[in-house]
Amino acid sequence: MRRLLIANRGEIALRVIRACADEGIASIAVYADPDRDAPFVRLADEAWPLEGSRPSQTYLDADKILAIAARAGADAIHPGYGFLSENAGFARAVQQAGLIWIGPDPGVIDALGDKIRAREIAQAVGAPLVAGSPGPIASGAEALAFARDHGLPLAIKAAFGGGGRGMKVAWDLDEVEELFDSATREAVTAFGRGECYVEQFLDRPRHIEAQILGDRHGTVRVLGTRDCSLQRRNQKLVEEAPAPFLTGDQRARIHDSAQAICAHAGYSGAGTVEFLLASDGKISFLEVNTRLQVEHPVTEETTGIDIVRAMIRVAQGARLAPGDVPEPQGHAIEFRINAEDPGRGFLPTPGPITLWSPPGGIGIRLDSGVEQGGQVAGQFDSMMAKLIVHGPDRATALARARRALREFRIEGVASVLPFHRAVLEAPEFTEDFAVHTRWIETEFADRLAAATGPAPRVTPAPETPMIRFAIEIDGRRHDIALPPGVLASAAPLPDAPGAPEDAPDLVTAPVAGTLSLWQVEEGAEVVQGQVLAIVEAMKMETRIEAPHDGRLTRLAAEGDTVAQGAPLARIRSPG
Repeated sequence: MRRLLIANRGEIALRVIRACADEGIASIAVYADPDRDAPFVRLADEAWPLEGSRPSQTYLDADKILAIAARAGADAIHPGYGFLSENAGFARAVQQAGLIWIGPDPGVIDALGDKIRAREIAQAVGAPLVAGSPGPIASGAEALAFARDHGLPLAIKAAFGGGGRGMKVAWDLDEVEELFDSATREAVTAFGRGECYVEQFLDRPRHIEAQILGDRHGTVRVLGTRDCSLQRRNQKLVEEAPAPFLTGDQRARIHDSAQAICAHAGYSGAGTVEFLLASDGKISFLEVNTRLQVEHPVTEETTGIDIVRAMIRVAQGARLAPGDVPEPQGHAIEFRINAEDPGRGFLPTPGPITLWSPPGGIGIRLDSGVEQGGQVAGQFDSMMAKLIVHGPDRATALARARRALREFRIEGVASVLPFHRAVLEAPEFTEDFAVHTRWIETEFADRLAAATGPAPRVTPAPETPMIRFAIEIDGRRHDIALPPGVLASAAPLPDAPGAPEDAPDLVTAPVAGTLSLWQVEEGAEVVQGQVLAIVEAMKMETRIEAPHDGRLTRLAAEGDTVAQGAPLARIRSPG
């Protein structure tokens, strides 16, 4: 392997670029227009444009990525996480093109990436499971019937998804059908397939996972556990390794089940087996992520194993030394640094980064995909960086985390730093570990609201698609791409639309994004709290609710790109 193309962006692209440098392999980046000035583009050995700004035009366009791989002379592709990383069709196309796929074989992705088949494998090896539908269900009505038969809460999950996308949890029968439709839409947007299944959701569970690494010769090793219970909207915010406060029996059950599932499937490369741990000690298999995880650095810090380099070596045929689970070297905690406003319900906040001053010192690692002066693009995920702290024990790691989070300063976009600082003052997290996957949205909600007011609103830079044209140099055609402002003849872009926040009859967009769906008809009578529309931003759906009763007049159409604060509708009060 001499030349590796990275089919991803941001901090994970930069992470793979650095692993390539350590392995003596040339790195090839691909980038969407909004990423043209990103650090990963600059630091790769080569960078090739994907000529587009949306995920579907760029990092999800398998044909375009493979064409660039051929032109660039790549001999391997690393998919990172998200996008095409768990797409078996893409993995097959990579191999059929004669390239090395850095990940599990396509058949394994099919088996474990299909969460219904993964449940069957887990059942075959005796892993613990809750009740679930035998396959994808066709409608919200079927989901409702399952909920009535098996009880609430009910998890609705994308059969071919991951990372919390396309997953909804229903706590009331009245919301089951709406959440099923929402999960289906998110699954189509994020993964290109909308099939969903349902299963019982354990109330107040912890989220525990096991990191595995397999080779192509039948060896599967478990590298340890992580706890990822601090979540909102089923998206992780804080992860740590090893998972604290497990009994020896619980840890052994998780290790043994993870190893058995992956060995049964013939797994190679890095992967993660996820479980839920209920407050009564009951363990249930959740899913297998057939890719590198966002939170892999905490396992690296506690094992001394470079998981990304191990993936590259395994893909080239290297053998892993069989052995027991490595004894953890201290304790590590990862804080996801997202461009989201915890004072406004974690709304994504794309926009400019006017100040980026990260922490340093012993035990501090920062995996970042942004820098001061850059932009957080609204088309992609909201994560800017990952702050990883390490210490000889959990108490030391927590102390270093407090120091690091005090030092960290970000201005321009809102960030989740105030949330992380507040979490480190909560005894449920720092002392007795009484947290669970809905703790942020339930027991911690009032304290979080008191600790974090809404951040100042920012206006993202308007989208500036590149201007592309052909020229001839020495008789040969070359394609040129320039930002609009470079050409003197380019007309200035209009300011993003906005609306006064205090206009009582206006419904405005709480976040910049795409108005993906109207839930009510033009001229309909609506009531306070009714869901009117869906705005999609940074791969997440935000529901727009009626602030009061009245008759609705639409001011924006489905598919429109809207700025934060832009008027979406007017609601005239009765009388």
